[in-house]
Amino acid sequence: MTARFELHGITFSGPTNKVALMLSLAGEPFDYVHVNMMSGEHKQPPHLAKQRYGQVPLLVDRNNGRHLCQSAAILEYLADMTGKFGGASLDERLQIREWLYWDFDRLAGPLYRARVIRLGIRQAPPEVLEDATNNAKAALTVLDGHLAGRSWIVGDGATIADIDLYGVVAYADQAGIDLSAYPNVSAWTKRLEALPGFRAPGFLPQESKAAA
Repeated sequence: MTARFELHGITFSGPTNKVALMLSLAGEPFDYVHVNMMSGEHKQPPHLAKQRYGQVPLLVDRNNGRHLCQSAAILEYLADMTGKFGGASLDERLQIREWLYWDFDRLAGPLYRARVIRLGIRQAPPEVLEDATNNAKAALTVLDGHLAGRSWIVGDGATIADIDLYGVVAYADQAGIDLSAYPNVSAWTKRLEALPGFRAPGFLPQESKAAA
């Protein structure tokens, strides 16, 4: 049987891995299409016709022909379509959305930036790396404080807020940040990693693959 969802991306991409993790935790098989960004495939007409920003991830819902861009929007869509990880009430859903926006505004940008600089993918002067690292640490301090006395970001169970934020925090080591300085964040990552269906970032292959 053909899988309902088709995910386009690259294994190196944090946002792609967020969507893949959501699909795995929700028990949704998906076909995976590797996008060769090194060759500029993401800027070619076939990809742009589906992902207007020329980025990854791209999610195709074969049930209705929708093509979805931006990982946070995709996570919300999948929560709606699967009925999982979307929160137990409207208030929780609003809080989840707030954390999705906060992640984009405060955590993902600097942490991902520090990561690509330290891995040598992008070149930047030392002060740029220092600024990105300090901003990521400041955001992690906020997150650590929020998680004090809590198991999950919102409510009593894992939601797409946890999946979204985990998809950034999981790369802290590559960004040169030691999570042991944030004990509540560290404990929270272990709880999420213990969920049925969890797959660690980087599990996606470097080639296209049909659903198992």
